[in-house]
Amino acid sequence: MRHLMSPLDFSVEELDKLLDLANDIEKYPEKYAHACAGKKLATLFYEPSTRTRLSHEAAMLNLGGSVLGFSSADSSSAAKGESVSDTIRTVACYADIVAMRHPKEGAPMVAAAHSSIPIINAGDGGHQHPTQTLTDLLTIRSLKGRLGNLTIGLCGDLKFGRTVHSLIQALVRYDNLNFVLISPEELRLPTYIRHDVLRRNHVPYKEVVRMEDALPELDILYMTRVQKERFFNEEDYVRMKDFYILDKKKMELAGKDMLVLHPLPRVNEISVEVDDDPRAVYFKQAKYGVYVRMALILTLLGIHVD
Repeated sequence: MRHLMSPLDFSVEELDKLLDLANDIEKYPEKYAHACAGKKLATLFYEPSTRTRLSHEAAMLNLGGSVLGFSSADSSSAAKGESVSDTIRTVACYADIVAMRHPKEGAPMVAAAHSSIPIINAGDGGHQHPTQTLTDLLTIRSLKGRLGNLTIGLCGDLKFGRTVHSLIQALVRYDNLNFVLISPEELRLPTYIRHDVLRRNHVPYKEVVRMEDALPELDILYMTRVQKERFFNEEDYVRMKDFYILDKKKMELAGKDMLVLHPLPRVNEISVEVDDDPRAVYFKQAKYGVYVRMALILTLLGIHVD
């Protein structure tokens, strides 16, 4: 039995196989429409989510399975003080696989240690967000045709952004990558990722404050929102939230083949006028999220479709 706690839980070869399966699901959805008939996915979401929860649920429904779960800690026995380990032991009696989001780093790992069914980490605090990373990798590979030989700009909240942390850790295993880290000083990428992930893997990177300075050289611009829920005080959040706004004028500085990704939700960091630009692929990205989660569910449940 396998769990998914980190994008590094899959080797590059396993990752390629998973992404190939997701592409096949995209092309031939009817082939997979009953693959999980009789199977149940439990979505245990201790903090709010739209895309991650609904895309997991859509993935299971598209596979012919069913879903159950809760969408906030207040609507679960966690509100009564039940531990994660007790919750997971109970839910394992009702479901075949779990997708879990929790505000505390490491909570899905605790669940996995006590679970008799596969656990998918659907986000744990500011730590990891592996299914978003799988979505990002599928989006880039499907639209660019490769995961190597790219210059990738990561913009916004690089300090607390778990999507950014997971994506970097997954991508450093591919060849000829360059990262441009675009953030204010207060939201720089954590030192441990710069040193232990980028430098240790000899991946070139540079840090800039102005988005405009980076745009002309990028193949991918990965935008992130400044996350209000990760700040300790309102004043710091208000000061930082509009630091970067991608608009039509800035898009004129970018190459004609640059793609704009965003894990969503967005607040102010991408102007709605950018949505009509063919290089803006964040809503396509959300669609790829369903395909890759379908592939993940099949893989963790050991279900093969001929």
